[in-house]
Amino acid sequence: MPNFEITTASADDLTMLAEWAHAEGWNPGLTDRHAFFAADPRGFLTGRLDGDPVSCVSVIRYGSGHGFLGFYLTRPELRGQGYGSRLWQAGMARLDGRNVGLDGVVAQQPNYRKSGFRPVWTTMRYEGRPPAGLPAPPGTVLVDARSIPFGRLAAYDRRFFPAERDSFLAPWIAGPARTSLAAVRDGELRGLAVLRPCRTSSRIGPVYAESPEVAGALVGALAATDPQTPVAIDVPDINPAAVRLAEQLGLGPSFETARMYTGPSPDVDHTGLFGITSLELG
Repeated sequence: MPNFEITTASADDLTMLAEWAHAEGWNPGLTDRHAFFAADPRGFLTGRLDGDPVSCVSVIRYGSGHGFLGFYLTRPELRGQGYGSRLWQAGMARLDGRNVGLDGVVAQQPNYRKSGFRPVWTTMRYEGRPPAGLPAPPGTVLVDARSIPFGRLAAYDRRFFPAERDSFLAPWIAGPARTSLAAVRDGELRGLAVLRPCRTSSRIGPVYAESPEVAGALVGALAATDPQTPVAIDVPDINPAAVRLAEQLGLGPSFETARMYTGPSPDVDHTGLFGITSLELG
């Protein structure tokens, strides 16, 4: 009988996981693995069949009570044989006692419901080339986010995410091949957005902003750094202003998921959430 075992993934394994995600059409960032591994080095599990990787899942612990599940994949030719479900059980055991979130593709949402997850919003990926030079509101300036003290950025992120995640956020903002912009007015943060290169469209996430005008200015400025490459933003429909903005920017829907939780929907600022950070890690 084949020998199936579950191991903690190595940093090199994350490169393989990104290839699997690309094959599914998820378009992961080219350097996301650096921030992913820093978030929770023990939070990536791989199922191996006679030593060969056949399935994967990420089960990231944030703070004392939150968890996020992603990267749930089994190699296509081995699906339906129980390898994914065994890995799922191991991953959920690692997050036992936490309110667990995930962004589930449409085909898997019924299975996630059976496992105790419930949907709280739909996330639609919008892609295209937004107009450049969109003005920020009067008195608001866009600056390199890396010039802002990290403590302020981390505190701002906590308005929109249910747990502290400094070890993830630092490389996400300042890692290689990334452009991070902050909107500032009267000495206060009014917005934050990060662009990263991917296989196809560059992805922008998160997009936090006090208003659609600030969000639009951030997106336009980031897209202008490489005007030949389209951008993609994962927009939560729980913020109708974010959906309207994506449409006004000329972006079109291309990929749908649902944010789901095992417990209550976390109390975060949905009105300022114009684009989520990552489908894989929340």
